[in-house]
Amino acid sequence: MPGLPGQYFATTNRQPVKGAAQVGRPRSLTVTPPASVDLDECISRLYKKELLAESVIEAICAKSKELLMRESNVVHVKAPITVVGDIHGQFFDLIEIFKIGGFCPDTNYLFLGDYVDRGMFSVETISLLVCLKLRYPNRVHLIRGNHESRGVTQSYGFYTECSRKYGNANVWHYFTDMFDFLTLSVVINDQIFCVHGGLSPSIHSIDQIKIIDRFREIPHEGPMADLVWSDPDPERDEFSLSPRGAGYTFGAQVVKKFLAVNNMNHILRAHQLCQEGYQVLYDDRLSTVWSAPNYCYRCGNMASVLEVSDTGERFFNVFAAAPENDQHKDLQPGGDKQADSGALPDYFL
Repeated sequence: MPGLPGQYFATTNRQPVKGAAQVGRPRSLTVTPPASVDLDECISRLYKKELLAESVIEAICAKSKELLMRESNVVHVKAPITVVGDIHGQFFDLIEIFKIGGFCPDTNYLFLGDYVDRGMFSVETISLLVCLKLRYPNRVHLIRGNHESRGVTQSYGFYTECSRKYGNANVWHYFTDMFDFLTLSVVINDQIFCVHGGLSPSIHSIDQIKIIDRFREIPHEGPMADLVWSDPDPERDEFSLSPRGAGYTFGAQVVKKFLAVNNMNHILRAHQLCQEGYQVLYDDRLSTVWSAPNYCYRCGNMASVLEVSDTGERFFNVFAAAPENDQHKDLQPGGDKQADSGALPDYFL
């Protein structure tokens, strides 16, 4: 395929931002979006971990908002489909997932959120996923996680990474504005409820999810916050306030009631580090899938994706970190070397 005009791809001589990062809105005259975007070319370049130009990021985010706006808060899909948990900017591990499970469009994918922060390559990761969603809208599905948020990404790496790689915060603004349009949940085969975090005491029926105003920053409390922040707790039966500071923990009785009311048989979520790559709770009524191996390049955990067959059977495919990560293990998301303190990150965020 012939190359595209230079405006399509970022230059490699960007200088780090000095001093305080820009926090204002992107100025409309900063970049001129291309008239059209060659998604196949963008995807090809992104597979090689090449940055897209700022103007192209603006364009794909605008197109994504148009597409995502038409999706319900509860998207219904059919299996077979492969479900992916948290990725957190671990780009090489995302490519490993495609090598294991199949590249798009040969495999249908559902991503459960938390695409950015923590890892070295959040920009490349979310750029690739957005381009794949635009290119194959019925085969790639993206759910919003708690890290698809302005407040969280300002503290956990994505804001800094965007500013360093592009010399300003515009790309961060384009992506975080687009995050407001991501759906909150997916139902597979009318039987498996998929969400980033968990359940809410305010939500008994999925019909209540459909009426949430999702086109905004994730609030600190309420049903939208609960869906992206909550966690199962095997030590409890009912709801309890979460130690995370947002959302709730919930137990077996909550899960049983929710599944019975909605005539479903399983809840599938991400949001929590699993040392073995996945966890199954409550007599096989709830599963956690975690897809960032050796989280933050130092946790030593395995990862998994969950393959749902056309008949609804579930198979965990467990994998280790991609070997390409070794050359970046001493770096932080901003590109600086990290001190070898030996302390593991607080994975609860």
